[in-house]
Formats: sequence, structure tokens, C-alpha cells
Amino acid sequence: MKTIKKKTITDLKEWFTHYVQTFKYGNRELKQNTILKEEHTLLVCHEMQTLAEQLGLTTNERRLAEIIALFHDIGRFEQFARYYTFVDKQSENHAELGVKILRNYGVLDQFEDSTSNLILRTIRYHNRAVLPPDETETCLFYSKLLRDADKLDIWRVVTDYYHRQDGKRNGAIELDLPDTPGISEAVYRDLLNKKIVNIHHMKNLNDFKLLQVGWVFDLNFAATFRAVRSRLYLEKIREVLPESEKINSIFAVIHSHLDENIQNK
Repeated sequence: MKTIKKKTITDLKEWFTHYVQTFKYGNRELKQNTILKEEHTLLVCHEMQTLAEQLGLTTNERRLAEIIALFHDIGRFEQFARYYTFVDKQSENHAELGVKILRNYGVLDQFEDSTSNLILRTIRYHNRAVLPPDETETCLFYSKLLRDADKLDIWRVVTDYYHRQDGKRNGAIELDLPDTPGISEAVYRDLLNKKIVNIHHMKNLNDFKLLQVGWVFDLNFAATFRAVRSRLYLEKIREVLPESEKINSIFAVIHSHLDENIQNK
């Protein structure tokens, strides 16, 4: 891979800023959710860089990681502008849409084919339930790095939202799920079996919160587990879930998994 210059990162960030700006001239809801995803993207870049440094990546590898993070959700802006939802199954796959946008604008044309293809594949895979087993080690590494960084900031977004003081609801964050009592039996079983919650099992907002808790089963690096622990993300989600023996059982499994991975990774 050729050396990625610092100016290249600066130029790509400028392109990103100008592109996102074009979505801020709509109504309040469009502008609000555009800003939400813009802030998320920039903070995923920060999380990505922090993880990359802790893992001892070279300067060039860190710059590649930053480019991947910068464009991982580029499809979200057009998705919301077109469909007014972030739910892929109600609109279209935002990762695939992002790949199309990057290709249509020729954003990665300056890179050699192997590098641009690596970036696009990593973006394409970032929202999949499971990474493809037949991929290269390099692609899988950056995919895991991105997925960990992405989760860390989504936890920030949702915990800030759940503990907001204004009481206003954002259907785009809640995926338009109803705020009804209880949890689904299928979600309960998924988590007790240390599985990522199947999105088709979600029936309400409590299920969605538990799906987010279950992301700990899809983390890859010790530094990510430590960040989850120190930032109290799981505890903050527990505070906005009802009291029940089933939920207590889920969190016992979750915390045990967290402890094991902090000690063993």
C-alpha cells in the first residue's frame, strides 16, 4: 500500500463536510438527524484512531483506518433524506448505498485499486450480522476495528439519548419501535445463549435496548471491552430498562462475558 499523505486525509474530510452540508437545508427533522450522523462519524474517527494507537498501528495504517471510519456511514445522509428512516429494511442497506455514493463521486479514485477496494469492502461489511469468513486477514482486521469503534460511539449516542432531560423522542434513533412493557422471549433466549439479538426478534424499545447490550458478544479487542467498562454504557442502559428477573439474568451473563474478555484478551 502506498503512503497516505496527511493532506489526503485533510482533503477527504473537506469533501465529507461539503457533502454533508448539502443535507442541512431541509426541514428541522432532516437537519437534526444529519447533524446526529455527522457527529457520530467524526467521533467514530476518533474511536478508530484511539484503538489503532493502542494496537500499535503504523501512521499509514492509522490513516487508512481514519478514512474507513470517515466514510463508513456516508450512505446514512441520503438514506434519511430519501426515506426519513435509518431502518435499512424499511429503506435500503445504508452500507451498500454508501459504497455506491463513494463510487459515483469518485472519492477514492486517487488510491490504487487494492486500497480503494479494501476501503469499500470494509464499509460494505460494517453493518452485517457476521463478517464473511473468506475475506483477507487485512480486510477482516479493519472490519473488526471499525465495528468496535462504531459500537463504542453508538453506545454514546443511545445512552445520551435515553438519559436526556427534555423528554423529546426521536423515532429515527428508536427505529420507530413502540415503547411498550416487557421484553420478547426470543430476545431473552438470544442473550442468555450469548448470541447477538436477531433484529427480527425485536418487538419494542426494550428489545432494542437489549440488542444494544448484546453487542458485547461482537467485540474484538481488549481496549474496546475496557472502554465499555470504564464508560458505564451497560449500566446506563440498565437504568432505563424495567426491573425483572429475566433482565437481571441477561445482565449477569453480559457482565460475566465482559469480565472474562477484559482479563483474557
